[in-house]
Amino acid sequence: MNLNRLAYFAAVVDAGSFTRAAERLGITKAVVSQQVARLERDLGTTLLIRTTRRVHPTEAGRTFHARCLNVLQQAEDAFDELAQAAAEPTGTLRIAAPNDYGTSAVVPVVAAFSARYPACRVELTLGDETIDLASGGMDVAIRVGWLADSSLQARRIGTFRQFMVCGAEFAGRFTAGEPQDLAELPFVANLALREPLLWQFSRGDDEHGAAVRMQATIAIDATPAVLAAVRAGAGLSVLPDFLVRDELAAGRLVQILPEWQLPSGGIYTVYPAARFRPPKVTRFVEMLVAAEQKTGPVGEGREGAR
Repeated sequence: MNLNRLAYFAAVVDAGSFTRAAERLGITKAVVSQQVARLERDLGTTLLIRTTRRVHPTEAGRTFHARCLNVLQQAEDAFDELAQAAAEPTGTLRIAAPNDYGTSAVVPVVAAFSARYPACRVELTLGDETIDLASGGMDVAIRVGWLADSSLQARRIGTFRQFMVCGAEFAGRFTAGEPQDLAELPFVANLALREPLLWQFSRGDDEHGAAVRMQATIAIDATPAVLAAVRAGAGLSVLPDFLVRDELAAGRLVQILPEWQLPSGGIYTVYPAARFRPPKVTRFVEMLVAAEQKTGPVGEGREGAR
């Protein structure tokens, strides 16, 4: 099928005449008429009713016209995507990310991205408040946890685990065999979470697990500050693997009840609704996904990027 003929036919229907269609297309009326006639011959049906004043589509022509518009739009999108893929990132890339994952994982990728694409400037906004991408002018947001229903476009690029941890010195002050043994211990609550005190533990094939409500002795509204408090010996807290990876490896923190698991969450890139994403967004996300895939395991490890 000759796509030009589809374009000529669609232009005639939209313009209502061969003359106006030819003017829009920048070619002669004879070429348009000839190509549409060949299209009708190839299809074996009449698509247009020609009068001295106007051209009208037949019933088959109206149906075919709607299909043509879809085909032509998809072809245009395909060319646009190729053009986007070949272009170098330019302009300003605006990213929103949570404090903890943003500092530990996004900032290194931003630095590498800036070095690779010096023509592109990056503005990174860190915070635990959910930013409205459309009104906030963001190109992409990184969200960690469990996404609420949204009209935004999202892609999961990885997962993370949560660990109950405390400082190495604090761990020597108590003995815990079951999750319930933790309920009365000093706990640093993370107010950035929707439910900072109630934690559901599971183990193996245990269907019910154990729900434990902690008692907050300190409450902090920023995850990195919660880490600092725990590291200083303030008590227990639940923190994501990407934030405590190095602390556990160095022995500064200790995982409590490692045979029990807390719920895992997702790591997502979220975009405002758009037909195409500019090169600055696609290249940055590619680099973030690659970095996520290279991240080493903690405990049972993390799932690869998706």
